[in-house]
Amino acid sequence: MSDQGHGEALPAVGLSRSLLDAKLSIPQYRTDAVSRRPLIDAARGSDHRVVGITAPAGYGKSTLLAEWAQSDERPVGWVTFDRFDDDPATFLYLLASAYGRVSAADNNLLGEMSGIGFSVLGRAAPRLASALRSSPTPFVLMLDDLHEVNRPACHDALGIVIAGIPRGSQLVAASRAEQPHVPRLRSSGDVLEVGTDQLALGAKGARQVFSGASVDIDSDTAAAVAARTEGWPVGLYLAALIARDGGGAALSVAGDDRYVADYLYRESMARLPQDLQQFLRRTAVLDQLTASLCDAVVGESGSTEHLRVLEASNSFLVPLDRRRDWYRYHALFREFLLAELRRLEPDEVMKLHLRAADWYEANGSGPMAVEHLLNTNERDRCVQLVTSLVLPIYLNGQISTGVRWLATLGNDAIEGYPPLLALAGWIAALSGQVVETERLTAILETASHDQVPADGSASFESARAMLLSVVCPTGATKAAADAELGLASEPGWSPWRDQALCLAGEAALLVGDVARSRELFGDLFALGVDSDAAVLGRAEVAVQDMGRDRWNEAADHLNAALMMIDRNHMADYCTSVLAFAAAARLAAHRGDRGEAERHLTAAMRARVACTAALPAMAVRARLHMSKAYLSLGDWTAARHLLREIDDVLRVRPDLGVLVGEVTEFRDVVSSASQSGAAGLPPLSPAELRLLPYLQTHLTFSEIGERLFVSRNTVSSQASSIYRKLGVSSRNEAVSQGTAIGLIGG
Repeated sequence: MSDQGHGEALPAVGLSRSLLDAKLSIPQYRTDAVSRRPLIDAARGSDHRVVGITAPAGYGKSTLLAEWAQSDERPVGWVTFDRFDDDPATFLYLLASAYGRVSAADNNLLGEMSGIGFSVLGRAAPRLASALRSSPTPFVLMLDDLHEVNRPACHDALGIVIAGIPRGSQLVAASRAEQPHVPRLRSSGDVLEVGTDQLALGAKGARQVFSGASVDIDSDTAAAVAARTEGWPVGLYLAALIARDGGGAALSVAGDDRYVADYLYRESMARLPQDLQQFLRRTAVLDQLTASLCDAVVGESGSTEHLRVLEASNSFLVPLDRRRDWYRYHALFREFLLAELRRLEPDEVMKLHLRAADWYEANGSGPMAVEHLLNTNERDRCVQLVTSLVLPIYLNGQISTGVRWLATLGNDAIEGYPPLLALAGWIAALSGQVVETERLTAILETASHDQVPADGSASFESARAMLLSVVCPTGATKAAADAELGLASEPGWSPWRDQALCLAGEAALLVGDVARSRELFGDLFALGVDSDAAVLGRAEVAVQDMGRDRWNEAADHLNAALMMIDRNHMADYCTSVLAFAAAARLAAHRGDRGEAERHLTAAMRARVACTAALPAMAVRARLHMSKAYLSLGDWTAARHLLREIDDVLRVRPDLGVLVGEVTEFRDVVSSASQSGAAGLPPLSPAELRLLPYLQTHLTFSEIGERLFVSRNTVSSQASSIYRKLGVSSRNEAVSQGTAIGLIGG
């Protein structure tokens, strides 16, 4: 499907420009806060490239970062994470965005953090690490609330990015939980750790906190209350507020226990007007707050004034930008407010989420509307919205987010709305999941739906037919009929029109109707779209031209395809493999071996997602890769790819005339094999999936958990990688893989 401009889109879930700016803005340091200058000076003056600040909520981690950012002479990039950033594409996009604000970063850097073929470890993380490593000036990259990011893929990527932090620069991360990269860096002495003990306040800090609340206490009392609260900054602050308002008993509480926090919050909140208390409870369902959103959720105006009062009176409200447009509640306070909401107004919770969803949808932030709808019983509306968003989200690289939405909805909801079932099938096919694709298409074949789908297609029958045509479960003839059905159904204005034309052109080739395919691909090019379908169509026509010895015409089509791939960061798309293979054949024909090998490396790398889930595409791409290798005299690689084709044909044997083309070429290879030079086979798709993990410090067992294989399998594949690359260690494999283009941008 056409997805023009996806390379420039914001991959963070539902982020408007203003909210993205808020996430990347350095919070203003509160001058009445207890200064952490000695800690900051020690960390800044150390030779450690990484500083890990780890402590429970309420220990002033964000305040420390804000003070540091204000005082450091180096440019500071900042990211405040939330739970919606727990997606590798979003995570890396935010890191790259923060770095881009403090450097003259390559304009292409952000685009390379996303895309359907998005490779976290293989392309994006190494690309960002390389950009950091080559920074002409020292910088500081600050990551606040890193505990919100929990997916192993995100932390694996962060480990690679950290390796790119040059001496003189620093990455500073604040988290409630232990940061996964810290133990490894601890062993190498490359991290400075700041924990609870260093952040706890003593008597001097306690006096300053109470003074900030306009409460005067003597040194002995300050020492006593600091001891009772174990130096917990937020506990001291709450005690000071209560003492200020006449609650002297607050000085007798002790510890940072959550029940103590609830008590302190309840005591401080009890002194607020009832309307403000209700405002606090009801807006606690929001992860970020802005006045118009709060007005919509509470159902009345006045939020601007409430937010101003709260910001002026206490630190429970954290501004997210310097314009004071967006805020969030302090994490502990929000948890308390949500508990109060459930206790006092349980029937309001779902209504509040629905109002929030209404506001986000009306303001063009469908993904955030989905997040709120998932907390309601309006499953039908949620399914409709997810159906309209899940493929663009997926195409933008947010695979984890799309998978999370589908998992939360559950199989019953997905299968109960056939258009969403079809999209789930597309996602499975595009990501190379053969078994899941077969399962979903089997269900689809007996499904029915007579309403207009929410995915933008003309009908469910059309959407189903297009998917079945490319999956080809019942042979080439049926695939051609399905493709023609989809083409006849999707009008010129349909967002699926380019896909329908491409699929019909591909299917026409399977049944040997070359003239029809060229006509359809010509119509596709006339649309003028930059899409994966257009890339594939250009490659198919180029291959036909080469077969007719029309190499100049082929070059024109391939130049257009390669420019689209580069412009839209589609190098890892399965639909790009044929373009790279054809470009390699063209370069070999021109005698440019280096250029041919470069394109073949790109094709081999992208073929990982080109599986039997998309059988015709997988076979045709490998056939032309094999022909390119043969033209370079690499018989071993050519035969290896033919064996991969056989694996696909065992799953999908009826691919029409394409089977005959493979048989004909196999005969050529077999008849000439005696004269071929012996060599090592290329890395298999499984080995290419493993190679980027060798950059990390994960053990083979841990890598196996990521890839859902055993440790022995990882060990065996790693040994094969070493042998094929002519190296003897992980580091050497990574260096060689990077040198030949299998890792990195």
